[in-house]
Amino acid sequence: MSAILLIGAGRMGAALARGWIAEGRGPAIAVIEPQPDPAFARALKKAGGRLNPKPAAVAPPSAVVLAVKPQMLEGVAREAARSAAARPVFVSSAAGVSLARLQSFLGERAAIVRAMPNLPASIGAGVTVAAANGAVTGAQRRLAGALLGAAGDLEWLADETPIAAFTAVSGSGPAYVFLLVETLAAAGIEAGLAPDLAMRLARRTIVGSGALLAALPDQQAEKLRRDVTSPGGTTEAALGVLMAEKGLAALMAKAVKAAVKRARDLGK
Repeated sequence: MSAILLIGAGRMGAALARGWIAEGRGPAIAVIEPQPDPAFARALKKAGGRLNPKPAAVAPPSAVVLAVKPQMLEGVAREAARSAAARPVFVSSAAGVSLARLQSFLGERAAIVRAMPNLPASIGAGVTVAAANGAVTGAQRRLAGALLGAAGDLEWLADETPIAAFTAVSGSGPAYVFLLVETLAAAGIEAGLAPDLAMRLARRTIVGSGALLAALPDQQAEKLRRDVTSPGGTTEAALGVLMAEKGLAALMAKAVKAAVKRARDLGK
């Protein structure tokens, strides 16, 4: 079993580790985290993993997963590169940090995968995109894919160029959905619903619609929308507003464009 060193066990790092534990990789995991969540620490120990072990007690890892904040990454990565006894694949989930910058931290010959998960990965229901540099072997790509896939769906990219667009659509996307819940509930309150009821209805509607999309993977969202829209009915009246020239589509395009620009700026 490949030895795994996880540096950083915040929300995303811990989510990945829980996925690995569920797959039976517990004894292969070593985690470096100064302030671990107690429940995570217990789960790791029960699974046979090690928390903050001494370097001499850690087998040379096949993969080093860097799950720290971007502002912490350089120091952490340089230390990991210095202490790596073998030539592992380094997997980074730091937002906005390019493969070129990672290589400047880890060394010219380092095998590096840049990954970008989204928030639902914290419950194993996320989507992650990943791009590898030229030093990553086929075996290392498969290992990195298996580790990242523990958090949900994984999409490999031929290069890292589309990661900014992914960040704008899927990385930031959960916030758009949560905003939709907020605004739908607020509209319900304005229409006369009690606040608690309006929020429950908004939440359940979004959760149920997502579950329907998941249950019907071959159905296009457009078809599902049409199925629920009766001619001359209430949904058609509402969609007439949302689909107007300056309605939701125009706002979403503008929002994603702004997020793409910001993602690219952060990567400079």
